[in-house]
Amino acid sequence: MLQTELYSQEQSQLEREKSLVLTFEEIRLSDVPLVGGKNASLGEMIQQLSSKGVQVPTGFATTAYAYRYFIEQAGLEKTLRQLFSDLNVDDVKNLRMRGKQARALILNTPFPEDLEEAIAEAYKKLCARYGTGESCQELDPNDQEACEKYSLDLDVAVRSSATAEDLPDASFAGQQETYLNVYGVEAVLEACHKCFASIFTDRAISYRTIKGFDHFEVALSVGVQKMVRSDLASSGVMFSIDTETGFKNAALVTAAYGLGENVVQGAVNPDEYFVFKPTLKQGYRPILEKRLGSKEIKMIYDVGGGKQTKNVSVPESERGKYALNDEEILILAKWACIIEDHYSELRGSYSPMDIEWAKDGLTGELFIVQARPETVQSQKSSSVLRNYQLKGKSEVLVTGRAVGEMIGQGKARVILDVHKIDQFQAGEVLVTNKTDPDWEPIMKKASAIVTNQGGRTCHAAIIAREMGIPAIVGCSNATGVLTNGQEVTVCCAEGEEGRVYQGLLPFEVQETQLDNLPRTRTKILMNVGNPEEAFGLASIPCDGVGLARLEFIIANHIKCHPLALIHFDKLEDESVKREIGELTALYNSKPDFFVDKLAHGIGTIAAAFYPNPVVVRMSDFKSNEYANLLGGKQFEPKEENPMIGWRGASRYYDEKYRDAYGLECQALKRVRDEMGLVNVIPMIPFCRTPDEGRKVLAEMEKYGLKRGENDLQVYVMCEIPNNVIMADRFSEVFDGFSIGSNDLTQLTLGLDRDSALVAHIFDERNEGVKEMVRLAIEKAKKNNRKIGICGQAPSDYPEFARFLVELGIDSISLNPDSVMKTLLDIAKVEGVS
Repeated sequence: MLQTELYSQEQSQLEREKSLVLTFEEIRLSDVPLVGGKNASLGEMIQQLSSKGVQVPTGFATTAYAYRYFIEQAGLEKTLRQLFSDLNVDDVKNLRMRGKQARALILNTPFPEDLEEAIAEAYKKLCARYGTGESCQELDPNDQEACEKYSLDLDVAVRSSATAEDLPDASFAGQQETYLNVYGVEAVLEACHKCFASIFTDRAISYRTIKGFDHFEVALSVGVQKMVRSDLASSGVMFSIDTETGFKNAALVTAAYGLGENVVQGAVNPDEYFVFKPTLKQGYRPILEKRLGSKEIKMIYDVGGGKQTKNVSVPESERGKYALNDEEILILAKWACIIEDHYSELRGSYSPMDIEWAKDGLTGELFIVQARPETVQSQKSSSVLRNYQLKGKSEVLVTGRAVGEMIGQGKARVILDVHKIDQFQAGEVLVTNKTDPDWEPIMKKASAIVTNQGGRTCHAAIIAREMGIPAIVGCSNATGVLTNGQEVTVCCAEGEEGRVYQGLLPFEVQETQLDNLPRTRTKILMNVGNPEEAFGLASIPCDGVGLARLEFIIANHIKCHPLALIHFDKLEDESVKREIGELTALYNSKPDFFVDKLAHGIGTIAAAFYPNPVVVRMSDFKSNEYANLLGGKQFEPKEENPMIGWRGASRYYDEKYRDAYGLECQALKRVRDEMGLVNVIPMIPFCRTPDEGRKVLAEMEKYGLKRGENDLQVYVMCEIPNNVIMADRFSEVFDGFSIGSNDLTQLTLGLDRDSALVAHIFDERNEGVKEMVRLAIEKAKKNNRKIGICGQAPSDYPEFARFLVELGIDSISLNPDSVMKTLLDIAKVEGVS
């Protein structure tokens, strides 16, 4: 009986391998040799993930056997081998000529009759399953004949799927052709034929050569899939990993209007949304960031004239809105998690995914239309930390979205037409409008890439990452500003904004081995202010964040004084009112803008280091600094010495400011309760007395932030001599202390650290300051309270860090560039190897 079953299974497999066409329901991921990576993945998801809610439009695939059968029947291999005998992919003209001849050879060779019949029959069955005339609304209602024809034929996407495609170490993204809005048997057959020919596009020939694949070992399958009417809605690409830093716990979703080709090709700057995966799986709604893209054009169906699709302008009113709502963002991110988890289990190792999605404008449903392994971050070594640092500055010529945390430089080469890529010289900086796979023969030679268009998931970004070169995309005006032969430095190592600097600036690359790092008793924390750097900094080994300053988020992401938002209608300066109106255009309530942006910033830093503690210092601007925010002058007093004036805790419960502090509390509440990031510990700065501390806690309770509930701890900065003297009393109010060595030094020594006249006296290593630090640690320990330090001193002075360790401090929070060297130094002090 067993032998009969095995024989039957073998026969069934042989039949499949000799099939010309298979439906997606008959395909699994193990069928990559049979139907290529793209089609195998679609079949896998339809079979295995539909029950988990992941929606994938169905269809069918021609097989690798069908392609080889076609080549063999026509006797094409011998001719093609002769054609490629003198192929030189580094010679653009030679590559173009060979590619053109190979494609013409395939296109001029008819399909075998039985292959045509198999494709036609499969398409008709798909039409019978779905063909309802749903697309007829695009046509002239008076053209009855056209409407009848269209309603009988299902509109499909016809996509190439090579057998050496979508592999974990090689994406082959966009190497072969895709055709959208194809309907009718003849059009489907023609599109399939073109897909076969596209196995020899110039870019595919070049890419296979670079990756070491034999042109004749690779076969091509064609997927024919029901179209999702995203031309009437939106579409995009998402990754289950941060594409720039390799941070594993965030999903990146991009979205633009219309069919997805524009996002993939980088023809539009899409919206970007980040979602935190661990707490998403726990049922929270952790949207960490939403960035509005310009979305200037969209691809829609074309009717008549022989074209399948066309690009049209997006109305200004639509560009200023997000293409997805929060619910849709969360659904897509959940699907990204489901797909990643499934493929990781299937492959037996972590497998981040690159996924294309589409929203149907007729039904409002979301669909996954493609999923492949992410091929860059997943291949990087996790044992080496590589850090690029720019050592000089000059005029910033162009800015855009940074891709790859690297630096490249060379002479700019501006090329607007792909037919002129033979002008490009190795080592130059490629500057163009956007790239598609036709540009790949020269992209591998570039020291950096700069484009006017595109987002972080566009073609230029994907290929730049894969080839290990920096790119700046979405610059809008790079081809107009940069000129041929101009020496430039392309820096993607300063956060999410990439900058093109004038000239060849010095830079260095630091490599740190992360294997076998010591574990110290003293917790090593990090100071983090910029949310845009958080995912990248998370790769530095540490125990969490000891100081996340709100000032950076408020000054750089919000830019407005909180009271100017609360009292927007009472603003006296019309120009300020106009500017705030533009910043808050997406919000019906101006204060919501503050809460939303602050929550995103805090949430991103908290997510980067989750589940380790992230200590968030509530705002500590001085009155003169608050006045510099938009609308701030109207609400701020003029103080003779703001450094020791109305700052920190004294503002929070004051009638003149408490509503503004309430916005900070609302943001913190959202991060902890809605995003599920309970690792956030708020810290109160410049709290002069224990009674002030109680008043601040009472304000926080009004917004649902009660110390002790939902594991909420509240720390206080230890930066005023009275914090040390009254440490026993402060311990009754707060859960922990963090020494602010900058302010504690200036107040112990009685000097203004902003004054150049007394700057030479300022030194945290002063014996009086060290005695204050010793007393603070001693008293905190006596009261069983946590105590750390977040000031500058241990970052600047190794001997000060050693002094703290010897006193038994619980944690030291350092600037990112000091973490590794201080960790190793402290390990020696503690005798840890």
